[in-house]
Amino acid sequence: MFETKDEKGFTLIELLVVVAIIGILAAIAIPQFSAYRAQGFNARASSDLRNLATAAEAYFAANAAYSSNTANLEGFKQSPGVSITLTPAGNAFTAVAFHVNGDKTYNWDSASGGLQNAP
Repeated sequence: MFETKDEKGFTLIELLVVVAIIGILAAIAIPQFSAYRAQGFNARASSDLRNLATAAEAYFAANAAYSSNTANLEGFKQSPGVSITLTPAGNAFTAVAFHVNGDKTYNWDSASGGLQNAP
């Protein structure tokens, strides 16, 4: 019935302050985390495009023509979630790559020197 000074525990105000601080930190961290994930997905698409270019040049060296099908490119393995369009154009080729969860599209033009919008 009577309160004594020896009682232990947290007051409601202290608990609310802690919950508010955690909420503020989460509000800051979650958007940053999403941005880092998008950067990772973009890097995967860019890396796949560079690997595709190497495999396409190897295919051209062996067959004197570029393939329009990535399945024909020996040693090239496309990452999950990455979409690549390969278009041969005579003695050159163009390719476009993006990740479904990323926020950038990368273009490769072998006639113009490679990656057109490097990260």
